[in-house]
Amino acid sequence: MSPKKTPADINTQDEIVAMARRQQAQREKGYRAQAFKLYPKICARCGREFSGEKLRELTVHHKDHNHNNNPPDGSNWELLCLYCHDNEHARYQVADAYSRATPGEERVPPSTHRPFAVLESLLKRKT
Repeated sequence: MSPKKTPADINTQDEIVAMARRQQAQREKGYRAQAFKLYPKICARCGREFSGEKLRELTVHHKDHNHNNNPPDGSNWELLCLYCHDNEHARYQVADAYSRATPGEERVPPSTHRPFAVLESLLKRKT
C-alpha cells in the first residue's frame, strides 16, 4: 500500500509536470521553427502542401525517435502531416510487436504471468 499524498506532494507533482510540459513546448517551438526554415512546408511522405491555418497539421518527425536529438542542420527531422506521422509511429509499434529473434538470440517472453496456471489442478480437484 502506498502512503497517502499530502497536498504539498500533489502541488510539487503538478509543478513538475507543468515545468516538463513548458520545457517540451519550448524545445518543440525551437526545432519546429527551425525545421520550417530548412524544409519546404510539404509532407515528406504523401507530398501534401501546407500553408496558413493548415500548417498546424504539419509535424516534425524525429527520424531516430529521439526528441532530444535536434542537430542544427535538421538531419534528424522530416516534416510529416499528422496522418503520415501517426502511420510512421504505428509501423514501428507493429514491427516491434512482431519482431522475431535472430538465430542464437534468446527472447524474453513479453509476460511471465500465467493467470490460468493452476486452473487445471483446481478443475481436477472438483471432479
